[in-house]
Amino acid sequence: MGSLTDRRWIGAALALAERGRGRTVPNPNVGCIIVAQDRVVGRGWTQPGGRPHAEAMALAEAGTKSRGATCYVTLEPCAHVSARGPGCTDLLIEAGVARVVAAIGDPDPRTDGAGLDRLRSAGIATAVEVRADEARRSMAGFLTRRSLGRPHVTLKLATSLDGRIAMTDGTSRWITGAPARAHAHLERSRHDAILIGRGTLDVDAPTLDVRLAGLEMRALRRLLLSRGEAPPGWEVVPHPAAIAALADVDHLLVEGGAQAAAAFLAADLVDRLLLYRAPILIGSGKPALGDIGLTGLDAAHGVWRLHDSRMLGSDRLEVYERS
Repeated sequence: MGSLTDRRWIGAALALAERGRGRTVPNPNVGCIIVAQDRVVGRGWTQPGGRPHAEAMALAEAGTKSRGATCYVTLEPCAHVSARGPGCTDLLIEAGVARVVAAIGDPDPRTDGAGLDRLRSAGIATAVEVRADEARRSMAGFLTRRSLGRPHVTLKLATSLDGRIAMTDGTSRWITGAPARAHAHLERSRHDAILIGRGTLDVDAPTLDVRLAGLEMRALRRLLLSRGEAPPGWEVVPHPAAIAALADVDHLLVEGGAQAAAAFLAADLVDRLLLYRAPILIGSGKPALGDIGLTGLDAAHGVWRLHDSRMLGSDRLEVYERS
């Protein structure tokens, strides 16, 4: 939905929204662009910790140029005032924008249509549902927390062509090449927390940091799927369903190993799959998954749909989403 112009500028706002992903809880990662006479006069994205909001950042940059302009934002502007700041609908009204285009509505009951209604009551034209699927994907963590009461879960697997994640002795460095590993670090930077199993911790002792220039400060919370104690700097998650109780985690990355991956799949708690496949054969190595509770092949079909596929050097990345 939406005109080509609206889709173009919402696309730019979506790109800005990605800058905040993994750092804005308890608020969604939103992007905003203020456009006057087909020129960008202000831009913003939700800041770390959730404030200031994207609209406030964009309006501050635009200043008086926002009067009569169009605001493109990836989520309906909030309609409530909180202790942390004013409602964005009020800011937009005070700034004198002429039109607001939102990618999707806000499911927060304090807004949920009230933001757009208030803008229309103030004489501001509105449009919604522009590149909506992309916006929902961008804010999947916030929306999953709202709808299902838990984080959005991405499971990452790096395997050989024959589905192995390590040699028989546990050697796994490196199955994939440098471009694929760099992409995996980028994915880490887009999540609030990262989880591994006890076996992976004991064998690999991973640091789970982000080793990309300019993103080194993205320190994720490190979670351990275990019923025992966690070492310093780690938090224990006793079973997959316990992720619902994690405070300030909307985007969770499950990174290893086979038993942790299988546990989340068996619990039906995986929303997205990142499958990195290297053009190598290992043979009798360690499989990517343990038992996921599958009782028949019929139940395996129709669960996943391919969203993206690309080459990363000599490796192939496939991204699957729940159907």
